Amino acid sequence: MSSEENPPRAGHHRHRVRRLRPPRLKGLSINKLLPNMLTMLNLASGMTAIRFAMEGKWQEAVIAIAVAAVFDMLDGRIARMLNAQSKFGEELDSLSDVVSFGVAPAMILYLWSLDDARTLGWMAALLMGVCAALRLARFNTMLGAAAEKPAFAYNYFTGVPAPAGAFLALLPLIATLEAGPGWFDSPWIVAPWTVAVAGLMISAVPTFSMKGLRIPQRYVVFVLLGVGAIAAALVSAPWMTLSVVGLAYIISIPFSARRYKELAEAAAILQEVPPTAEPDAKD
Repeated sequence: MSSEENPPRAGHHRHRVRRLRPPRLKGLSINKLLPNMLTMLNLASGMTAIRFAMEGKWQEAVIAIAVAAVFDMLDGRIARMLNAQSKFGEELDSLSDVVSFGVAPAMILYLWSLDDARTLGWMAALLMGVCAALRLARFNTMLGAAAEKPAFAYNYFTGVPAPAGAFLALLPLIATLEAGPGWFDSPWIVAPWTVAVAGLMISAVPTFSMKGLRIPQRYVVFVLLGVGAIAAALVSAPWMTLSVVGLAYIISIPFSARRYKELAEAAAILQEVPPTAEPDAKD
């Protein structure tokens, strides 16, 4: 029987056309891209801070690093809220942090003060960038071992985190913006300070983390009032407020190390205590 006598049915023909149609490419929603967009804004802010430093705009350079820290704080939290975590996002975030909180602060300090110390100043700036990269590389390699940490350890960082390290490194510049030149801008002060901060970034010193902090209900109002007071102080006297915050953070480091040691000792004692014997079952 010829094809003219028994032509293919129209429905069958449409089915074949649908099968031959190339598959559609699935795109990513804005929700999935939003954390990576914030990470790119983090990187852009860090690069902009370097540009401000090259132009001698020190206040703008510090503000750009602060903006980068805000974007860095938001991208991870939003990724978890939207369930948009990815390996690509983790690597992009780490590379951006190296630039914004390692390379950019080092370049700002070098162009501001460390250049006068020549080779020693450059070595201090170089160490800052290298330690930031080492810290973030160590963080990435420890992600898989996070489940092995004891419960209390989740409230602590190992060493000073990269954004806090950048803030501490810039503290002499922030203090100079408040007090004026002649006090904290000497390269022989800035260089050892930069080296010390770089060492804290790759150290094993436990520092407080605000991620797991829980505020008791009766203290919520006071905490909100404190946040409002700090915001007002930042508007009225930003450099003085940042200097005080930085000093308070430095003072908290020995207390965090001591508290961590106490919790670790208590956890070790609990592990050594044998479980209470169950009473014999009665007949």
